[in-house]
Amino acid sequence: MENQPPTTAAPDQKPETDETHGAEEPTEAQLIGPDGKKISKNEFKRLQKQAQKEKEKEEKLKKKLEEEKDKKPKEKADGAEEEILDPQLYFKNRSARITKLKENPAGEHFPFPHKWHLDFTVPKLVEKFEPQCQNKGEFREESVSTAGRINSIRQVSAKLIFYDLISEAVKVQLMVNAKSYESEAEFEEIVSILRRGDIIGAKGNPGRTQPGEFSLRASKLKLLAPCLHMLPMERVGVKDPDVRYRQRYLDLICNKGIREKFLTRTKVIKFVRRYLDDHGFLEVETPTLNIIPGGAAAKPFVTHHNELKLQMFMRIATELFLKQLIVGGIDRVYEIGKNFRNEGMDQTHNPEFTVCEFYWAYKDVYDLMDFTEEMLSAMVLEITGGTVVTIHKEDGSELKIDFKRPWKRISMMEELERKLGVPLPGDLETEEARAFLEAQAKLHHVECKPPRTTSRLIDKLVGHFIEVDMINPTFLIEHPQLMSPLAKYHRSKPNVTERFELFVNKQEYANSYTELNDPFKQRQLFEDQAKEKAAGNDEAMPIDEEFIRSIEHALPPTGGWGLGIDRLVMLLTDSLNIQEVILFPAMKPIIHDHHHHEAEHK
Repeated sequence: MENQPPTTAAPDQKPETDETHGAEEPTEAQLIGPDGKKISKNEFKRLQKQAQKEKEKEEKLKKKLEEEKDKKPKEKADGAEEEILDPQLYFKNRSARITKLKENPAGEHFPFPHKWHLDFTVPKLVEKFEPQCQNKGEFREESVSTAGRINSIRQVSAKLIFYDLISEAVKVQLMVNAKSYESEAEFEEIVSILRRGDIIGAKGNPGRTQPGEFSLRASKLKLLAPCLHMLPMERVGVKDPDVRYRQRYLDLICNKGIREKFLTRTKVIKFVRRYLDDHGFLEVETPTLNIIPGGAAAKPFVTHHNELKLQMFMRIATELFLKQLIVGGIDRVYEIGKNFRNEGMDQTHNPEFTVCEFYWAYKDVYDLMDFTEEMLSAMVLEITGGTVVTIHKEDGSELKIDFKRPWKRISMMEELERKLGVPLPGDLETEEARAFLEAQAKLHHVECKPPRTTSRLIDKLVGHFIEVDMINPTFLIEHPQLMSPLAKYHRSKPNVTERFELFVNKQEYANSYTELNDPFKQRQLFEDQAKEKAAGNDEAMPIDEEFIRSIEHALPPTGGWGLGIDRLVMLLTDSLNIQEVILFPAMKPIIHDHHHHEAEHK
């Protein structure tokens, strides 16, 4: 490229460069940032540019606002024109207005009052008065109060405004006109203050408008808590999953149907609790902090107890404590609570998840299969009204899952042998058996990350060949002993256990076994697990001497059972992602630029 001639500045100008931008060198006082700390010259320039851009942006938006006001002065509710503003500018303006109102704590419009007398919640108001108010254009003389969040504002004229008030997912219309209000001056004052998203109290007469919509004709409105941020428009809602999961309150405010998912979650937990209570079980609570992470093959979260100077673990299962209670004579015991596993996150896994575990003395895995069918089919019927649950796959196509009894039962090793088309080794404890399974995994392109132990290889092969066909509820039974260190050996088949996993739509939902109650065999299996752990399997169980000591005091023949609540709720709410059914799922934190935020706010 040819050399270009240098730019010539005007006689009274210095050439503007990246270094100066025509600006004088900042003083020491100017090199103090918003947080009171010293900043570099480059940071100072960045903040100057940013402030100038914000100023230009604000002026542009104000100009646009004035143009809009001139065009349509009567079509917008008081304050609705602000919704064309940039959200940051809206926040700035609203904060200034609310701050001004705060200056008079004893005033009528102080924005954070302590109390509002409530005659009826919005749902109770609608339930009680809507059937009684049938005549269009008539309102009862009785005056009642309610409260909720403003969902929308519609201004018909300078003297007549309609607000949609929502509480507990139920809406009531407020008809606010200057004639019916306590005074015209107060009417003008309150409508100038209220904005969409505010929590307000309303007092007035229930009835119906001329078009026939049930409404409360308000004689008084009271700001109870202002919403400082601009809410997304009602017709749009919040679509970004990242925003929805991080700001669940916003998701619940703006998106219809989200509340129903969590109501279904509550119904599931209540049903399980009621069903077990009705069958004579006792609900208990066991420790969340454990000295040994036992009861399942999983990687734990590690923490530290300062007073005891002891490394501890968040529990990965409640099993070992609950079985100790069976030893102590509580023959039917259960717990619903959180478990924590420091493993991968995906559409069906969250590091903390809700599980119900129960233990039932003098029952075995076959009793619990029947019990599981009875419980879950009854639950699906109660919550959905039928036995068939319709869900949608990622491609949008429908899939129907039938919970009608009886459910299919498949023997794990027998089915795997049939799928592979070759006999499986009789003794799975040998290196030859492990090498055979590794060869089969390679042959069928089944990935198994190290360590490639026999149990992990079987698990991956079963996932590839068997679990993929389990759409309707199916019991996968008779797992190998080396995959089930807490399960009792099968009474008639060698090398397998009396265990089942319940699969629905290719996912595991429940796990159960006839519990191992032989302390000698239990110690041996714990020692085998310790060898796996030493070989690099982080999920293998350590030896738990306290648990072994407990069953040395005699654990009766017992059936144990665990159900994943989150996945079951996913199924019943047609949710593809576990984060949809956990109010506050685990999320990678956002690293905030505090300097930038403070400067922006300033």
